[in-house]
Amino acid sequence: MNTVFLQAAGSGSSLMSFLPMILIVVVFYFFMIRPQMKKQKDHKKYIEELGVNSQIVTNAGIHGRIVEVSETTFLVDVGSGVKIRFDKSAVALDASKALNAKA
Repeated sequence: MNTVFLQAAGSGSSLMSFLPMILIVVVFYFFMIRPQMKKQKDHKKYIEELGVNSQIVTNAGIHGRIVEVSETTFLVDVGSGVKIRFDKSAVALDASKALNAKA
């Protein structure tokens, strides 16, 4: 009878030893992974909404106005007739939203 009790207690303690690991994974998901996925989703939605004559700021800090939109790139007029083609992923979400909010 003592061996059965010890085996049952042993299986419960192994579950308790994994509980902190499970809690760490849950906390990591809610504080790291989930916000990052939300940010990526917001960035993708914002990029899809941009069109011709939208003001943008790139991740490199270049300000400009979209002249042409293609499937994966923007042609951006950066001033004095200079046009540069940027990949859509190069648009800085927060800086571009702030620039368009002022206008």
